[in-house]
Amino acid sequence: MSEVSALAQRIDALLPQTQCTKCGYAGCRPYADAIANGQASYNQCPPGGAEGVERLAKLLGRPVIALNPENGVERPRPRALIDESLCIGCTLCIQACPVDAIVGAAKLMHTVIEDRCTGCDLCVPPCPVDCIDMVPVTGERTGWDAWSQAQADEARTHFEARQARLEKEKAQREARLAARAARVAPGPQSTPAAENVQPQVTAPRTEASSVSNDESTGAAPAADAAATAAARKQAIIQAALERARQKKAALAAEGLGPKNTENVSAAVQAQIDEAEARRKRLGLDARSTPPGADNAKDND
Repeated sequence: MSEVSALAQRIDALLPQTQCTKCGYAGCRPYADAIANGQASYNQCPPGGAEGVERLAKLLGRPVIALNPENGVERPRPRALIDESLCIGCTLCIQACPVDAIVGAAKLMHTVIEDRCTGCDLCVPPCPVDCIDMVPVTGERTGWDAWSQAQADEARTHFEARQARLEKEKAQREARLAARAARVAPGPQSTPAAENVQPQVTAPRTEASSVSNDESTGAAPAADAAATAAARKQAIIQAALERARQKKAALAAEGLGPKNTENVSAAVQAQIDEAEARRKRLGLDARSTPPGADNAKDND
């Protein structure tokens, strides 16, 4: 550990660990690092008050100075109180609390764990219905007279536990997203599978597939996967239609084909038109048109 890091750790041990950010930094440890690096003064912690400034001055060998009013004023320690009749269960205060002192769930009532609340005020601004009040609970006592070292150490433990939980949840979320992306992206076996189906596709469809593949070059993995799935689906449909056409041709050659393909009824013609419209929507080529359908349309 470097000399600066060691000093920052000693400074952090003297801070009240409310994590209120009134010092201008994201928490007590970042503020301690800034003091150790000479980037911040030691009089920017309102919860520590005048005694806190004195403690830091003694550690740093610096003179005792007044608390900087730009960072706030020394006051009795407050505690958050949620008006449960107004709470809408938005969870914004839960997300803002640095020590997990608020419990609840989405669209359900929230409440404060009194012994955990450090009085940091961070839950008040995000509340959309203004249902949180900061109520003084230490009478006339302020600063370190209203806060003990044991409470500070416990608050640090809760803060560090929350930070560890958030890091774990972030890693799990990123792992889920990566796994989802891997499922969507085309795998190493997707290309051979597509190639096994492609020989059954008629010549016009092969050209369309080639154009589609050219257009999809450089697309995102999700788009590539969608295009691959769509091409495979088209190939399967084309192959099935081709088999049906060949079977009908064989039956016709044996004299077993459809008898009335010229003078079809209006209902049958409507079915033929609907089938052709469906093929157009699927992007199928004209070679998949059943025998006799063209004659039927011409004679209709």
